[in-house]
Amino acid sequence: MRFCMVTTFYPPYHFGGDAVFLYRLTEALAERGHAVDVIHSVDAYRLQHPAEPEVAFSHHPNVTRHLIQTNKPMLSALAAHQLGRPAVYGRKVRDLLAKGQYDVIHYHNISLMGGPGVLRYGRALKLYTSHEYWLICPTHVLFTFNREACVERKCIRCTLHSRRPLQFWRYTGWVERCLREVDHLITPSRFALEQLRAQGVKCPMQALPYFVPIPPAASEAKELQKNGRPYFLFVGRLEKLKGVQDLIPLFSGYREADLIIVGNGDYAPQLRAQAEGLDHVRFLGAVHPSAIGELYRGAIALLAPSLCYETFGLIAAEAFAHGAPVIARRIGALAEVVEQSGGGYLFDTIEECREKMELLRTEPGLRATLGARGRRAVEENWT
Repeated sequence: MRFCMVTTFYPPYHFGGDAVFLYRLTEALAERGHAVDVIHSVDAYRLQHPAEPEVAFSHHPNVTRHLIQTNKPMLSALAAHQLGRPAVYGRKVRDLLAKGQYDVIHYHNISLMGGPGVLRYGRALKLYTSHEYWLICPTHVLFTFNREACVERKCIRCTLHSRRPLQFWRYTGWVERCLREVDHLITPSRFALEQLRAQGVKCPMQALPYFVPIPPAASEAKELQKNGRPYFLFVGRLEKLKGVQDLIPLFSGYREADLIIVGNGDYAPQLRAQAEGLDHVRFLGAVHPSAIGELYRGAIALLAPSLCYETFGLIAAEAFAHGAPVIARRIGALAEVVEQSGGGYLFDTIEECREKMELLRTEPGLRATLGARGRRAVEENWT
C-alpha cells in the first residue's frame, strides 16, 4: 500500500514525542513493505531552531520525505497559522498528494502545515491522529496562561498571554467543516478522546494508543547507577508545563540519588539556573531515542511531573518497555497509563513523590516487581 504522512514536524526536524512516534510508525510500515511518503515543514522547525538538528536519524529506503521550506519561513508559517490553510505551501502540498496516488493519507500535527484546510487536500482514505489538543486549543496543550491545566475556556485571553496571534478562523466553523473530510479521527488515549468530545468535536473517533519498541530481554538487567550514583530520570521537552521546576527543589533536599534530565526546550535556561549548585542534578540535553534505553534501564524510576493534560504518556510507556517504574503526577492520560500498567505510582503532591522515590530506592525488589508489571503491560497493550 501507499501511505502519506502529513505533519508539521518530523525527525530530525522535530521537538517532541509525537514526531518520534510518527517516525516509528513510518519506519514500521516501511519495514513491512509499504511505500511511505512524509510531507513535513522545515520552515516551522526553523522558527524555533535556526541551526541544523543536533541528532541525526536514518530513514528506511521505502520512506520518501518531502521537505516543505521557503526562503521566508516566518512569513510562510505565519500565513498557514493565520489563514487555517496551507497558503504558500498550498500548490506544492496539493500536487504531492495528487501525484502520489495514495491509498491512505494520515494527518498528524498539521498546525503549521496548513491548519484544518490541509485536511481537504488529496483523495484517499483519510486518518487524522490528534497528538495534541490543537483542534480545541489555540496553544495546543490546554495549559491556561502557562500556569495550570485548563478547566475553564478562556481561549482569547490565554492566546494573547502566550504572545500568539489570534486565529479568527477558529470561530467561523472552519474546523468543523474541514473535519468532514476525515474518515476517522484517532486519539492516543481515552482521556484525550473525552476532552475532544466534551468540547464538541463531532466525527468518527477512536482511542488507539501509541506503540513503543520492546528491547531484547537480555538487555533488561542493569546496575541502577550512573557514574557510581543511583539516579532518577526525567525525559521530555523542557517547558514549564512538564513540571521539572517542581523536581529541582525536591532534589535540593534529597541527596540519596541523582536526577538526570534528558531533553531541550525554551525553559531549559531557567531550569539550569534553578539547579545551580546542585551537582547531583545533571542535564544531558538531546539524546537520540535509540540511546535513551540504557538510561531507562539504569534508573530507579522515571519521574513524570507534568502539570498539563498529556494525551498519552509516550515516555512512560518507553520506560515500562525497559523495565523502569514510573512515578507520575495524577493528571491527564499519564494517570490512565500508569494505572492500566500497574507499573508505578501516582502522586498529588511533591512530598508524595519523594515518598515513592525513597520507597523504590530502598526496596530494589519492589522496583523490579513494578518494572516487570510495566513491561508486561507494554507487551499486552502498547506494541
